[in-house]
Amino acid sequence: MTSFHLTGDANADELLATDDNALLAGMCLDQQIPMEKAFAGPSVIAERMRGQFDVLAIAAMPQEEFVDLCAAKPAVHRFPGSMGARLHQLCQVLAEEYQGDASRLWADGDGAEILRRLKKLPGFGDQKARIFLALLGKRRGLDAAGWREAAGEYGQDGYRSVADITDAESLQKVRETKKAAKAAARQAEEGASR
Repeated sequence: MTSFHLTGDANADELLATDDNALLAGMCLDQQIPMEKAFAGPSVIAERMRGQFDVLAIAAMPQEEFVDLCAAKPAVHRFPGSMGARLHQLCQVLAEEYQGDASRLWADGDGAEILRRLKKLPGFGDQKARIFLALLGKRRGLDAAGWREAAGEYGQDGYRSVADITDAESLQKVRETKKAAKAAARQAEEGASR
Protein backbone atom coordinates (compact mmCIF):
# COMPACT_ATOMS: atom_id res chain seq x y z
CA MET A 1 0.00 0.00 0.00
CA THR A 2 1.24 3.48 -0.87
CA SER A 3 1.63 5.82 2.05
CA PHE A 4 0.90 9.52 1.81
CA HIS A 5 2.51 12.47 3.58
CA LEU A 6 0.23 15.27 2.45
CA THR A 7 -1.60 16.52 5.52
CA GLY A 8 0.66 16.27 8.56
CA ASP A 9 -2.04 14.10 10.15
CA ALA A 10 -1.48 10.33 10.15
CA ASN A 11 -5.21 9.49 10.12
CA ALA A 12 -5.98 11.88 7.27
CA ASP A 13 -3.02 10.55 5.26
CA GLU A 14 -4.15 6.97 5.93
CA LEU A 15 -7.61 7.78 4.55
CA LEU A 16 -6.03 9.18 1.37
CA ALA A 17 -3.89 6.06 1.02
CA THR A 18 -6.82 3.67 1.39
CA ASP A 19 -9.82 5.50 -0.11
CA ASP A 20 -9.77 6.58 -3.76
CA ASN A 21 -12.89 8.69 -3.24
CA ALA A 22 -11.20 10.63 -0.43
CA LEU A 23 -8.07 11.16 -2.54
CA LEU A 24 -10.12 12.52 -5.44
CA ALA A 25 -12.10 14.74 -3.05
CA GLY A 26 -8.89 16.10 -1.54
CA MET A 27 -7.69 17.01 -5.01
CA CYS A 28 -11.00 18.72 -5.70
CA LEU A 29 -10.56 20.84 -2.56
CA ASP A 30 -6.95 21.72 -3.41
CA GLN A 31 -7.30 25.34 -4.48
CA GLN A 32 -6.83 28.65 -2.70
CA ILE A 33 -5.91 26.96 0.59
CA PRO A 34 -2.80 25.15 1.81
CA MET A 35 -2.46 21.68 0.34
CA GLU A 36 -2.42 20.10 3.82
CA LYS A 37 -5.82 21.58 4.66
CA ALA A 38 -7.31 20.57 1.31
CA PHE A 39 -6.24 16.96 1.55
CA ALA A 40 -7.27 16.76 5.22
CA GLY A 41 -10.79 17.85 4.21
CA PRO A 42 -12.07 14.33 3.44
CA SER A 43 -10.97 13.17 6.90
CA VAL A 44 -12.83 16.06 8.55
CA ILE A 45 -15.92 15.22 6.51
CA ALA A 46 -15.60 11.54 7.45
CA GLU A 47 -15.47 12.45 11.16
CA ARG A 48 -18.62 14.51 10.76
CA MET A 49 -20.37 11.62 8.95
CA ARG A 50 -19.91 8.93 11.59
CA GLY A 51 -16.35 8.05 10.62
CA GLN A 52 -16.69 7.31 6.91
CA PHE A 53 -16.15 9.30 3.72
CA ASP A 54 -19.28 8.00 2.01
CA VAL A 55 -19.75 9.33 -1.54
CA LEU A 56 -23.19 7.77 -1.92
CA ALA A 57 -24.42 9.28 1.35
CA ILE A 58 -23.00 12.69 0.38
CA ALA A 59 -24.62 12.51 -3.06
CA ALA A 60 -27.98 11.63 -1.49
CA MET A 61 -27.86 14.57 0.94
CA PRO A 62 -29.49 17.88 0.02
CA GLN A 63 -26.67 20.12 -1.19
CA GLU A 64 -27.43 22.78 1.45
CA GLU A 65 -27.09 20.19 4.22
CA PHE A 66 -23.70 19.07 2.91
CA VAL A 67 -22.53 22.68 2.53
CA ASP A 68 -23.54 23.28 6.17
CA LEU A 69 -21.51 20.23 7.18
CA CYS A 70 -18.50 21.66 5.32
CA ALA A 71 -19.01 25.12 6.85
CA ALA A 72 -19.18 23.91 10.47
CA LYS A 73 -16.21 25.16 12.50
CA PRO A 74 -13.50 24.53 11.62
CA ALA A 75 -14.62 24.87 8.01
CA VAL A 76 -13.35 22.27 5.54
CA HIS A 77 -12.30 25.01 3.11
CA ARG A 78 -11.71 28.75 3.06
CA PHE A 79 -14.79 28.99 0.82
CA PRO A 80 -17.06 26.33 2.35
CA GLY A 81 -20.14 27.35 0.37
CA SER A 82 -18.76 27.13 -3.15
CA MET A 83 -16.32 24.30 -2.45
CA GLY A 84 -18.88 22.33 -0.46
CA ALA A 85 -21.29 22.63 -3.39
CA ARG A 86 -18.57 21.59 -5.85
CA LEU A 87 -17.61 18.58 -3.74
CA HIS A 88 -21.28 17.61 -3.48
CA GLN A 89 -21.54 17.80 -7.29
CA LEU A 90 -18.42 15.63 -7.62
CA CYS A 91 -19.96 13.01 -5.32
CA GLN A 92 -23.16 13.07 -7.38
CA VAL A 93 -21.17 12.39 -10.57
CA LEU A 94 -19.32 9.55 -8.84
CA ALA A 95 -22.63 8.10 -7.62
CA GLU A 96 -24.43 8.42 -10.95
CA GLU A 97 -21.66 7.52 -13.40
CA TYR A 98 -19.15 5.43 -11.42
CA GLN A 99 -21.27 3.53 -8.86
CA GLY A 100 -19.78 5.63 -6.07
CA ASP A 101 -16.25 4.39 -6.77
CA ALA A 102 -13.68 6.89 -8.03
CA SER A 103 -11.29 4.11 -9.08
CA ARG A 104 -13.69 3.28 -11.92
CA LEU A 105 -12.54 6.55 -13.54
CA TRP A 106 -9.11 5.06 -14.14
CA ALA A 107 -9.82 1.31 -14.11
CA ASP A 108 -9.50 1.11 -17.89
CA GLY A 109 -8.48 3.25 -20.84
CA ASP A 110 -5.20 4.89 -21.73
CA GLY A 111 -3.78 8.06 -20.21
CA ALA A 112 -5.54 10.35 -22.69
CA GLU A 113 -8.92 8.73 -21.97
CA ILE A 114 -8.45 8.92 -18.19
CA LEU A 115 -7.43 12.57 -18.51
CA ARG A 116 -10.58 13.24 -20.56
CA ARG A 117 -12.73 11.65 -17.82
CA LEU A 118 -11.00 13.63 -15.07
CA LYS A 119 -11.46 16.92 -16.94
CA LYS A 120 -15.23 16.31 -17.07
CA LEU A 121 -15.45 16.23 -13.26
CA PRO A 122 -16.73 19.26 -11.33
CA GLY A 123 -13.75 21.31 -10.17
CA PHE A 124 -11.20 19.63 -12.43
CA GLY A 125 -9.72 21.87 -15.09
CA ASP A 126 -6.86 20.85 -17.34
CA GLN A 127 -4.04 21.46 -14.86
CA LYS A 128 -5.76 19.79 -11.90
CA ALA A 129 -6.70 16.78 -14.03
CA ARG A 130 -3.09 16.41 -15.24
CA ILE A 131 -1.74 16.69 -11.69
CA PHE A 132 -4.19 14.05 -10.45
CA LEU A 133 -3.31 11.75 -13.36
CA ALA A 134 0.36 12.13 -12.39
CA LEU A 135 -0.56 11.39 -8.78
CA LEU A 136 -2.24 8.17 -9.87
CA GLY A 137 0.77 7.15 -11.94
CA LYS A 138 3.48 8.13 -9.49
CA ARG A 139 1.83 7.33 -6.17
CA ARG A 140 -0.96 4.85 -6.94
CA GLY A 141 0.77 2.62 -9.50
CA LEU A 142 -1.50 3.44 -12.44
CA ASP A 143 -0.02 1.65 -15.46
CA ALA A 144 -2.33 2.96 -18.18
CA ALA A 145 -0.48 3.40 -21.48
CA GLY A 146 0.57 6.99 -22.06
CA TRP A 147 -0.30 8.36 -18.63
CA ARG A 148 3.00 10.26 -18.38
CA GLU A 149 2.45 11.92 -21.76
CA ALA A 150 -1.15 12.78 -20.90
CA ALA A 151 -0.04 14.26 -17.56
CA GLY A 152 2.37 16.55 -19.42
CA GLU A 153 5.06 18.18 -17.29
CA TYR A 154 3.49 16.68 -14.14
CA GLY A 155 4.27 13.19 -15.44
CA GLN A 156 7.98 13.99 -15.57
CA ASP A 157 10.38 13.34 -12.73
CA GLY A 158 10.92 16.30 -10.46
CA TYR A 159 9.15 18.26 -7.75
CA ARG A 160 6.28 20.02 -9.51
CA SER A 161 3.12 19.02 -7.66
CA VAL A 162 1.40 16.95 -5.02
CA ALA A 163 2.17 13.92 -7.22
CA ASP A 164 5.85 14.25 -6.27
CA ILE A 165 5.44 14.44 -2.49
CA THR A 166 6.64 11.41 -0.58
CA ASP A 167 7.96 12.98 2.64
CA ALA A 168 8.71 16.30 4.35
CA GLU A 169 11.79 16.90 2.18
CA SER A 170 9.95 16.42 -1.12
CA LEU A 171 7.11 18.61 0.18
CA GLN A 172 9.61 21.40 0.75
CA LYS A 173 11.07 20.92 -2.75
CA VAL A 174 7.60 21.14 -4.31
CA ARG A 175 6.93 24.35 -2.37
CA GLU A 176 10.22 25.83 -3.61
CA THR A 177 9.43 24.90 -7.22
CA LYS A 178 5.96 26.48 -6.98
CA LYS A 179 7.37 29.61 -5.37
CA ALA A 180 9.99 29.95 -8.13
CA ALA A 181 7.33 29.42 -10.83
CA LYS A 182 5.10 32.12 -9.31
CA ALA A 183 8.02 34.53 -9.11
CA ALA A 184 8.92 33.86 -12.75
CA ALA A 185 5.30 34.37 -13.83
CA ARG A 186 5.12 37.63 -11.88
CA GLN A 187 8.37 38.81 -13.43
CA ALA A 188 7.16 37.92 -16.92
CA GLU A 189 3.88 39.75 -16.28
CA GLU A 190 5.71 42.84 -15.07
CA GLY A 191 8.00 42.72 -18.12
CA ALA A 192 5.02 42.48 -20.47
CA SER A 193 3.29 45.47 -18.90
CA ARG A 194 6.28 47.79 -19.41
